[in-house]
Amino acid sequence: MASTQERERQVTAAKDAPPLGARELTRWVWRQLTSMRTALILLFLLAVASIPGTLIPQRRINPVTVAEFIRNNPGLSRWYEKLGLFDVFGSPWFGAIYLLLLVSLLGCILPRTLAHWRLIRSRPPVAPRRLERLSVHRSWTTDTPPEKVLAAARDRLRAARYRVVADEGPAGSSLSGERGYLREVGNLLFHMAIVVVLVGVAIGSLFGFRGTVLVVVGNGFANTVTQYDGYQGGGLFKESQLAPFSFTVKSFKVKFATNGEESGSPRSFDAALAYTPRPGATTRDYHLRINHPLHVDGTQIHLSGHGYAPRFTVRDGSGKVAFSGPVPFLPQDANFSSTGVVKVPDARPKQFGFEGFFLPTGMIDQQRGPISAFPDALRPMVFLTGYTGNLGLDEGVPQSVYSLDKTRLTQLKGGDGPWRKSLEPGQTAALPGGGSIRLDGYTRWVNLQISSNPGAPVALVGAVLALFGLLLSLVVRRRRVWVRVGTDNGRTVVAIAGMDKGERLSSRAPGVARAAPDEGDRAEREGRSGPAGADDDETRDLAVEIDRIAADLPGRAAPAGEESP
Repeated sequence: MASTQERERQVTAAKDAPPLGARELTRWVWRQLTSMRTALILLFLLAVASIPGTLIPQRRINPVTVAEFIRNNPGLSRWYEKLGLFDVFGSPWFGAIYLLLLVSLLGCILPRTLAHWRLIRSRPPVAPRRLERLSVHRSWTTDTPPEKVLAAARDRLRAARYRVVADEGPAGSSLSGERGYLREVGNLLFHMAIVVVLVGVAIGSLFGFRGTVLVVVGNGFANTVTQYDGYQGGGLFKESQLAPFSFTVKSFKVKFATNGEESGSPRSFDAALAYTPRPGATTRDYHLRINHPLHVDGTQIHLSGHGYAPRFTVRDGSGKVAFSGPVPFLPQDANFSSTGVVKVPDARPKQFGFEGFFLPTGMIDQQRGPISAFPDALRPMVFLTGYTGNLGLDEGVPQSVYSLDKTRLTQLKGGDGPWRKSLEPGQTAALPGGGSIRLDGYTRWVNLQISSNPGAPVALVGAVLALFGLLLSLVVRRRRVWVRVGTDNGRTVVAIAGMDKGERLSSRAPGVARAAPDEGDRAEREGRSGPAGADDDETRDLAVEIDRIAADLPGRAAPAGEESP
């Protein structure tokens, strides 16, 4: 009844309270923003907001895929454009979440840092009046003068890295020792490291770039935006800042396991590059391997993939060579069964387009049809079907080089159905209506990731600091120890006790730790829920340390709660 009346009074007082002014409202909003709960919510929102950036094609990474998506989904694309989902990581709402998270973390960390600094400068708390009520305590009597006992206790506590302060009280002289301040330092360092990582990621996103390019062996690359297959530059990164290097892929070698259960698994990759750091510079050689990138003027070149590029020669109906060269096919499985298209826009009177798949070690399976039995090129084969008509390359709409737009194409017919052919190196197939296609052989291609991330060192420092702070917060324990010395019947009475910060306190004695449970309570608790667990482990660890300190003091320490005769 009393609690109900109290709640009613609180509700009435809340209704009668004056409205918040601008200053009070601002302080309330700031307190909400800088709470740890808000920081966790914002961190969760940042993770959720990143999901569309991995599921929806991004304009900065692959504009061709975005153009195809818009063409195939015009209604949905309008909403995606309004919400900025084609550029998630550059959208205002993503940047707002990122900035709010930084502000929230800093608002949490700075006040806690100041409070911890004041705590470090303050003195340890005075010893409780009833040390025997603490969970771990020892007491005994000795003939050693109190001054010598206190001096020995002070030396022992300082040797154990306690900060020691002496006090005088009605119960006798006492020492207060406290250590473990690095635990909170580790906690603050961990949270500050998260801010450092976020800042490092932001620096890399704003001032760096990342691109991918597929280069056929024998071809070259110059570091300009137009030569990238996919390019994503930071908001403050200018294309003129690209390092002016160039390179040629001279060869690519890959070895596969041929025996045992790991047959077909790659063993080594080696791409031989000849590169020049800048125009006019001396050409240098470098062997690019997995986890061994090439560094040129702050730009890293990583080997991220490889595949096959069959070489074709296509003649049109007049017998002229309309196309000749390698065409990259994309691997679809571990045995490098690869798919691709051949576009021949220069064929006359109509353009040609071919779809097919390349098999490095081709064979015909009775159930699955043509398959590749091994990733290395032991018996290369290509299976093709052809189309004729208008490829749509002159419409001004970007197309993927790995797919055909068949809206204005007609499939070639052969016999009773669509024209299909399988070719091995050196074989030629005639095309219905005139023309031919020849498989000249194959070469390899490599996929390279080229990037510059000036924020990577900052993020690395943040990650190391986070690990160090986490170890400090897990390993270091905040602990307090008190030693009191008094006299009784001409003898010196020594009492020592301690407690860990965060230990639950006894309801019978406010301000001191809970009393140690007796055997009956312990048995009853273990009978209900098993062993006591972490609390008892910490108590045992504290008891061991108290015993070590007591062992170095004058007199002989008896078991807890007893006095030596």
